Amino acid sequence: MSIVVVGSVALDSVETPSGKVENALGGSATYFSVSASFFTNDIGLVAVVGKDFPKENIDFLKSRGIDLEGLEIAEGKTFHWSGRYGMSLSGAETLSTKLNVFEKFSPKVPEKYKATKYLFLANINPELQMDVLKQIKNAKLVVCDTMNLWISQRREQLLETIKHVDILIINDEEARQLTGEKKVDMSARKILDYGPKRVIIKKGEHGVMTLSDSTYFSAPAYPLKSVFDPTGAGDTFAGGFMGYLASTDEVSETNIRKAMIYGTVMASFNVEDFSLNRQRRLTKDEIESRFAEMRSITEF
Repeated sequence: MSIVVVGSVALDSVETPSGKVENALGGSATYFSVSASFFTNDIGLVAVVGKDFPKENIDFLKSRGIDLEGLEIAEGKTFHWSGRYGMSLSGAETLSTKLNVFEKFSPKVPEKYKATKYLFLANINPELQMDVLKQIKNAKLVVCDTMNLWISQRREQLLETIKHVDILIINDEEARQLTGEKKVDMSARKILDYGPKRVIIKKGEHGVMTLSDSTYFSAPAYPLKSVFDPTGAGDTFAGGFMGYLASTDEVSETNIRKAMIYGTVMASFNVEDFSLNRQRRLTKDEIESRFAEMRSITEF
């Protein structure tokens, strides 16, 4: 596998000002892998679902060329999240979280995944992320995501995990929570002291920035006319980002910046419909066209 993702595969019920869906395909590993599949068809997914997980969802993932040897189907029900977004769409109000089989998830990385060059540790308990790192030891690039829950409840374990990754992807509010800094730039610099070589901070409608010891780059969000559902946008960004890097097998500064634009493009498509519906009908030509638009927006 050129990319391995470890995270959640879920069924989501989401309500936004544009409408609502019930038991729609979701989960961090799902959004990531489908996004990455537009750049490479060599993706291994490690997650767990229940016996109730619809076969059509498995068929869809397979149709995107995603290898599911690492997808465990356990007795019980699939992880289910229910949330509602207000008019600002800035953050979801969680209505219910039913971990179900995900509560006892213990990632088992298939042997053929262990030589992967690119590893994405999606938003799961940092102790599980560390367990995966012990199973995959020679990856060329390890990227990690997290969330406010782990920052507040598993801070020490998260800080230990961060020491062992190359890039931490985090949103602006989480960066402030993790570091105690008020300014995003200062938060990013402090995160570098925790161990990663680079931090990428997602700023929603204000775009994305990245920082290393010697570089700084910032890009705007794509100017959308409407947003239907922000769920999974961050994981879709990460999928586009890592999918492009894996397809070129180059992690230079220039290529990382280009990959961030592809990630931004993928996230912009994802929020145009509920669940992964927009990605189901997305074409490579649309991606390249929007990438060209982003290039023209940032030229001066």
